[in-house]
Amino acid sequence: MAEVDPEIYGLVSSEFARQRDGIELIASENFVPLAILEAQGSILTNKYAEGYPHKKYYGGCEFVETVEEVAIRRACDLFGAEHANVQPHSGTQANMSAFFTFMNPGDTMLAMSLDQGGHLSHGHPLNFTGKLYRIVGYGVSPETETIDYEAVERLAKEHRPRVIVAGASAYPRFIDFSRFATIAAEVGAVFMVDMAHIAGLVAGKVHPSPVPHADFVTTTTHKTLRGPRGALILCKTKYAQELDRSVFPGTQGGPFMHAIAAKALCFKMAATDEFRTYAAGVVANAKKLCAALGERGFRIVSGGTDNHLILVDVKGSRNVTGRDAEKLLEDAGITVNKNMIPFDKEKPFVTSGVRLGTAAVTTRGMGEAEMERIAEIVDRVLSAPEDESLRIAVRKEIKELSEAFPLYPELLQTPSGVRAALSPLPRNS
Repeated sequence: MAEVDPEIYGLVSSEFARQRDGIELIASENFVPLAILEAQGSILTNKYAEGYPHKKYYGGCEFVETVEEVAIRRACDLFGAEHANVQPHSGTQANMSAFFTFMNPGDTMLAMSLDQGGHLSHGHPLNFTGKLYRIVGYGVSPETETIDYEAVERLAKEHRPRVIVAGASAYPRFIDFSRFATIAAEVGAVFMVDMAHIAGLVAGKVHPSPVPHADFVTTTTHKTLRGPRGALILCKTKYAQELDRSVFPGTQGGPFMHAIAAKALCFKMAATDEFRTYAAGVVANAKKLCAALGERGFRIVSGGTDNHLILVDVKGSRNVTGRDAEKLLEDAGITVNKNMIPFDKEKPFVTSGVRLGTAAVTTRGMGEAEMERIAEIVDRVLSAPEDESLRIAVRKEIKELSEAFPLYPELLQTPSGVRAALSPLPRNS
């Protein structure tokens, strides 16, 4: 890469340095193990494999279809599912395929509103869901900022949706999957869960699983699951044939076999005791960071967290918008994202909140002591938004903290190390 395209190589190297030297608190991001980087960069990227194992449309698939079979088996074993489709390229594509399995244009979907913590692919007007389906949104109670299940039940009985969706992109509490399933059964709706954010916590046995309760479960394979960028759909056996048709040829053609190999590695790693320890650490770190921020006067949406995610009302706590808080912290070496909070009065690209997550810092080996230190630094930066010199000083602190928990310690932290990570070849080639 360095020889063929120095410009792109330089940008990749700069991104490597950014990840290495900063603190990553974006709740949807993580650092994949080196083995997964290797699979993602493998020669499997060369192979077309449209169709499913033993029903491929191309020749020469004897090895890659076995990779896919291994990934399917491991996914089912990991989550206790009856059927898995490992081909979706992204979480939104996984949701699209699931919806296409049981919905027609004009059908009604009951899902969590984006401004209350939901996801774009659960009914935003500019998303395919908002264009194809009639969307009814549910949200949280103004008093508790947790899901208002009585309102969900009332809306379900009023609108008789074809599908009820549970799952969110900015909701820090447990979701009562059993209650959702009961409501869906009462109105004859399909029950689907998008567990993209919590999949690693479910796999690690530190979060309730939706699989026993839902007809369909979709998830990304990155985030807390710590795998490659991609997605997965789980379902009951009775839906398997229709679901597979919805994925291929319904919504995509050739699967990314290098990504499916990386997913297989991810599922194997997530079934270990080591991963369960990691998942427990993610939750413990989130609770500690949440408590430490609360002690410093930050208002935490819903009053706490049950998972990896914290939603902080920075406008109410420090009179800075989410957009400004994101930029201030980025200047100091901490990456977060602005995020709407329930009943937010700011615009979506301004927001009153920021969303924090502990999956990536836990991967680097940080613990509760580091969460206390990060909370103290966040407090200093957001309490003095005009003090540029403070942010410069803090950035040095963040780099020192990061160096104590090196990213990919297996590699020499040099451009040649980056190259080795990005361009792996079989050792005996």
